[in-house]
Amino acid sequence: MPRPTAAQLAYGSCTVIFSTLAMLLLSQTSSGLGIALITLSALALGLLVAMTVPLPQPTPAPTAAAMPRTPEPPAAAAPVPVSVAAVASEPVREPTAS
Repeated sequence: MPRPTAAQLAYGSCTVIFSTLAMLLLSQTSSGLGIALITLSALALGLLVAMTVPLPQPTPAPTAAAMPRTPEPPAAAAPVPVSVAAVASEPVREPTAS
């Protein structure tokens, strides 16, 4: 069973609270049995409202045909020759034997 969403919890809770208050005010009951009956009916109504709130539909993953094609990368450029002078000017560091 999926977990209830925030909208379902909010709608169900508001329904329970407002329907309980409305039924208690309209019936003007003061007996314990009447209050228990109104409370249980308000809970049932709140559960019904919470379960009938439409759930968000998951969006389908795009298929390979629907996905836009990315442009092909340009052909690799010819390698740039490195001059011997640029390589020779850097000092070489080698570990010393201990």
